[in-house]
Amino acid sequence: MVDDNPIEAQNQSTPDPNAEVESHPVFESVPTDSVGVPVEVPEEVAPEVATPSQEEIAQTVPQMTGDDGSPVIYKESRNLIFFIGAGVIFFIILLFIFLKVFFGGAGAKKDITLTYWGLWEEKEVFEPLIEEYRKKNPHVKIDYIKMSPQDYRDKLLTRGKNGTGPDMYRFHNTWLPEIKEVASPLPRSIMSSDEFEKTFYKIHQTDLKVGNDYYGLPLEIDGLVMIYNDGLLKKSGILKPPATWDELLTDVVKISVKGTNGEIITSGVALGTTANIDHFSDIFALMLIQNGGSLRKLNEPEAIGALESYRKFAETPNNIWDENMPSSTLSFIQEKVAIIFAPSWQVMVIKATNPDIALKVAAIPPIPGANRVSIANYWVEGVSRYSKNQLEAWKFLKFLTEKENMTKLYETQAKTRLFGEPYSRVDLAPFLAQNEYIGAVVQQGDSYVSVPAIYRTYDNGLNDGVVKYLENAINATITGVTPLEALGTAKTGVDALFSQFNIR
Repeated sequence: MVDDNPIEAQNQSTPDPNAEVESHPVFESVPTDSVGVPVEVPEEVAPEVATPSQEEIAQTVPQMTGDDGSPVIYKESRNLIFFIGAGVIFFIILLFIFLKVFFGGAGAKKDITLTYWGLWEEKEVFEPLIEEYRKKNPHVKIDYIKMSPQDYRDKLLTRGKNGTGPDMYRFHNTWLPEIKEVASPLPRSIMSSDEFEKTFYKIHQTDLKVGNDYYGLPLEIDGLVMIYNDGLLKKSGILKPPATWDELLTDVVKISVKGTNGEIITSGVALGTTANIDHFSDIFALMLIQNGGSLRKLNEPEAIGALESYRKFAETPNNIWDENMPSSTLSFIQEKVAIIFAPSWQVMVIKATNPDIALKVAAIPPIPGANRVSIANYWVEGVSRYSKNQLEAWKFLKFLTEKENMTKLYETQAKTRLFGEPYSRVDLAPFLAQNEYIGAVVQQGDSYVSVPAIYRTYDNGLNDGVVKYLENAINATITGVTPLEALGTAKTGVDALFSQFNIR
């Protein structure tokens, strides 16, 4: 996505016109007589006295001498002055040491270094904001490190506990149950709960709150959107994208083209399989929730209905997708499929490979008569409970979420790609509403739900485990296993994972 310290003017004191002014005579007065003539004062003459001799003077003045007979002049006074001076100097030294130890040298702050683990952004993206923060906080140095996503969560936990982890880190919106050992709560002195809830989307509040505390500050929002090839739709006589699932079912049949041997030449939508559909688990979770089901109830009718509907798109002879197609993203790049479901960042992957493709983005179609739903898939910034500078770390993250700075971050990102991360701040949504690529992301901002079934978060834990159980269930139905039996097996595995991570 986007700070400010006013400069205080120094007050200059001005004379008070009503203040009483002390008066002094300009000239000394001279005594006068009654008519104003100066009176002469007769000069007094001292009486004549005899001048004493030097011998007489010497006899009348007391002499102070030391043991050796030499004169001593104010010896006690000089010793007293020496001791007083030494005492003053000693007191000043003690005062300086006290201020240095307890107040950092009369108010100076101790220099600290904050380590920030990022994942997807290069260091150059954050450098301008880091430098701007340091201008106002010169005692804080921030070391941004772009990490590899592979084994990232494991490193975050292991290195956090042994003292070599980061102060700040990026984590997925579904990860909080998996990283609770290193997560620290957002101090209310940095951002109150009321401010958090007024600033960010409802899904941020749901995902990041445990008890009465929030455990992260989001810089973005994202999730599944419908990416479509406008050229392929118009070629089939479809002038606008499907607005509901009923419209989608009708449109994809019109778009799909098969060869004489039944091979798919052009597909209407990428649905029905696992191996060659990017984000298949996110999509199945979407259909599950739209159908009224949940991961907790995989053996119930709502889940069975969602699985049957998902598989129909790849079941012969009326299939419009199969395992012989390239991956859904590559098929879209090659214009072999008209519609895919994916998070918005996949748009950049597609356009980078095929800049001329007539790509457009729309919100996820709802089931007729139901509320709009999409699956959230975004990243959050957190602070390690093992950090020795937690308060300073939270101050910097709060700085990043401020409106002006989030805007600057987005602008820096957009200099090298199609768009930046969609703003996590609700008050910035109007600035993206008309964006051809991510307008749909904010359009469905209040419709996101979170499910720990997200494709490729590389967590080696909850998400990867759930994704695997769903993959096995979908694939099992291809070999003849009933949806009820396949999902029953998946439920056993998912329940065990939920228990492991204490998810209720």
